[in-house]
Amino acid sequence: MGVKIAVVGGGSTYTPELIEGFAARGERLPIDELVLLDIDPMRREVVGGLARRMLDRLGWGGRLVVTDDLDGALDGAEFVLLQLRVGGQAARLLDETLPPKFGTVGQETTGAGGFAKALRTVPVVLDIAERVRQRSAKDAWIIDFTNPVGIITQALLDEGHRAIGLCNVAIGLQKHFAEQFGVEPERVELEHVGLNHLSWERSIRVDGIDRLPGLLESDAEGLAEMMGVPSSIIRALRAVPSYYLRYYYLFETVVAEQRNGQTRAAEVAEIESQLLDAYRDPNLSEKPGLLARRGGAFYSEAAAALIASIHDGRGDVHVVDIRNDGALPDLPDDAVVEIPARIDRDGAHPAPLAPLAPEIGGLVHAAKAYERLAVKAALSGDHGDALRAMLANPLVGRWPMAEQLLDAMLEASRAHLPRFFPA
Repeated sequence: MGVKIAVVGGGSTYTPELIEGFAARGERLPIDELVLLDIDPMRREVVGGLARRMLDRLGWGGRLVVTDDLDGALDGAEFVLLQLRVGGQAARLLDETLPPKFGTVGQETTGAGGFAKALRTVPVVLDIAERVRQRSAKDAWIIDFTNPVGIITQALLDEGHRAIGLCNVAIGLQKHFAEQFGVEPERVELEHVGLNHLSWERSIRVDGIDRLPGLLESDAEGLAEMMGVPSSIIRALRAVPSYYLRYYYLFETVVAEQRNGQTRAAEVAEIESQLLDAYRDPNLSEKPGLLARRGGAFYSEAAAALIASIHDGRGDVHVVDIRNDGALPDLPDDAVVEIPARIDRDGAHPAPLAPLAPEIGGLVHAAKAYERLAVKAALSGDHGDALRAMLANPLVGRWPMAEQLLDAMLEASRAHLPRFFPA
């Protein structure tokens, strides 16, 4: 018997990749009903139309539902995927362009911009999760790749929801190193540690042999170019930092770049417009190549693979955002971390990992403190809570920047912050 999967934010331009990922795993993950839920009628029509053509071309025998009815979408669903964006690309543009005016990094998932996004998103996601608890299958799973994933997953798990967070950083690196070493991705195992968008690769094992020491000797420059940092940083750490560490290690450089008008939000908005135009073509029935430029490569493939692993319980290893539960001995059990875990029908089971080195652990502890404060502020709608979160944020942490920037961000997102601005 197949499963019912509901995609909240099914009008996302990522959805065709998700369709492709599900179709490729039909034997492991038989789907009877796939629901694409979106509040935007244009996106429902355009993305839903392409999804239907793709599934028809693939000969899929299940039922596709495209709707704006949340309760109907969730009823009886075994898996609920979250890929929503409160405020759309316009809010993202504010998240990226406001912080540099105050002297800090503008980015949609980390720093002050990520905080603004968390304030808008956490209450919405928790409301949806409560509806999942009431209406979906008894043991339904919430798979979150709505950013900021670490904060959203922390909020979900703190409230007792059955949830796993997912990011594309690890799967992208796994595929990159598999190509570099000429092997299948399944043969590459990463020791990926840290938090969402604050992670490092401490080993890169191919068939059980750690190839990272050799890469540090022979290709530190290549690793550095890929991650946007100097090779000296990688040699000093003896680990590969994710691209998002660039915002911390090269803070002044990034702020200067952003003050010169470099924003990813405007580029993504243009790509999204082109994608939606392409999706309208009634003759298009497969994922267009342009989608690779949208960002978030392999998000949907990672989601389809994770759901398949939960459904059939095969015990595959995925890098996911979950409770620490003793895996990293220097962090509390209830801290949400991003690490490898074995996946079966009962969820994610992390293996014990070595403690974080001080040069990594110090930043992780600071960021985790901020994440907890961010969840508290998002739920309370209290200005003082939000200000304390800004002060704890490693990319802000300066007065009066925190106070002035917070007021500007709250005002910019006023329409999406009813807890801060009650009617």
